[in-house]
Amino acid sequence: MRGSMSENRTNGLRLGVRVAGVGGAAAVAIGLLSTGAANADTFVPLPDGQKMGPGVTITRNGEHAIISPSMAANGAGRVVWVSGNAVAEVTETPEGTAGPNNGPTNDPGTNNSSTHGTSELTTGYIIGCQVSISDSAISANLGATASLTEAGVSGGIGLDIGPGEVKWVAIDNKDITKVGTYSVEYQDVELDIQGCAGYAQARAVTVVEIIGNDYSKTTLYGMPFSIG
Repeated sequence: MRGSMSENRTNGLRLGVRVAGVGGAAAVAIGLLSTGAANADTFVPLPDGQKMGPGVTITRNGEHAIISPSMAANGAGRVVWVSGNAVAEVTETPEGTAGPNNGPTNDPGTNNSSTHGTSELTTGYIIGCQVSISDSAISANLGATASLTEAGVSGGIGLDIGPGEVKWVAIDNKDITKVGTYSVEYQDVELDIQGCAGYAQARAVTVVEIIGNDYSKTTLYGMPFSIG
């Protein structure tokens, strides 16, 4: 299965959904996709990951990011295109019917599944400005959230994030109505980061919530990476 947030690049221009956000610092191996200080793209490969929880195994693979200078050229912005595939192998869940989508609240990926009517897979990114996105930062209450699925493929969301702020951007989610394998695949989803004059950092987060009497929430974090 493929997630709905897929984008392609044509003639060097990236098409698709735009989201504004910010982040902080942590380096991984990088490579330059083009030459020239003014318009070089930086390719950031990211490792696969897996997490087992009650009734579910979450796997993320094929994750990478491409970082570019911001078109705003104001010293406080940057652009990153993220790609990856999040898979949930669900072995235990009550069968349900999806109810109203309440949207992520508080903790990353939380979609109030206990009232949503069905279990759910959600994947997205934590983005921070001048903070190291450690587990302690993630567990804290986040600022305003944004969802690409709410914006629609032709829309965009702007997030202004100042120093010390951390925010959550949901890439996509999928209802889990019965036992089975569910996935969200995304390619070159554009995050337009503005408002952070210092270093910025991002980190993938995939969450599976299983409803029922034994409600559970399993979270797989990715490696933090610098976005300038």
